[in-house]
Amino acid sequence: MPEEALAAADGDCPRCGKPATLCVCAEIAPIDNRIAVLILQHPQEQDAALGTAQLTHLSFKRATLKIGLSWPSLAKVLGRSVDPRRWAVLYLGSARASQIARGREVVAVDRKGAALPEQDAALAEIEGVILLDGSWSQAKALWWRNAWLLKCRRVVLAPHRPSRFGKLRREPRRESLSTIEAAALLVSRLEARPEIETTLSATFAKLLDRYRATRRQPSSASSSPAAKAASATTG
Repeated sequence: MPEEALAAADGDCPRCGKPATLCVCAEIAPIDNRIAVLILQHPQEQDAALGTAQLTHLSFKRATLKIGLSWPSLAKVLGRSVDPRRWAVLYLGSARASQIARGREVVAVDRKGAALPEQDAALAEIEGVILLDGSWSQAKALWWRNAWLLKCRRVVLAPHRPSRFGKLRREPRRESLSTIEAAALLVSRLEARPEIETTLSATFAKLLDRYRATRRQPSSASSSPAAKAASATTG
């Protein structure tokens, strides 16, 4: 894998876990957020190169990152008493386009995935958001292994633009976003602070720029086994 080759050459950053050539930690200033962020990461999703869970965690003052498959309750995850009805999980389903008001990018839905009629009231009561970090199948595994998520509110995203990943990572749906993009969209809209999305988007863009730069390295190393392996797996 390309990230393995990079890590072997440069070592990993102790804060973000990324190879030195991809680390953007020095440019991250944690945002003082009102809406808390909880990231549940599947243990097999710890992508050293393009994963964004840890970057998202570092980008907010009120953020928690947990790696695992299941937890007894939201309170156990957070280590404090909490009302799950005031937390929203980014639901794996999607709302029908006909139900989404023009311009709305965060939509509260019921258990059947139908948009709730009183969107502003439903979203105003949210005090924290939960994101499931992993591939589509890994996220579904987290959903089904944590029954307490059913007690939380559900929101879906209808972003105006596709993920910045572009061709670097195949997404299952057009509206699918990286964890850092999803958190940026959710928190910025719920807090009515567009600068949050701007800041996190810039962090993600820097990561992608550095990743693409590593793939454009001079051909001096192109004949090495690591380079050949990277070319074969990322083409």
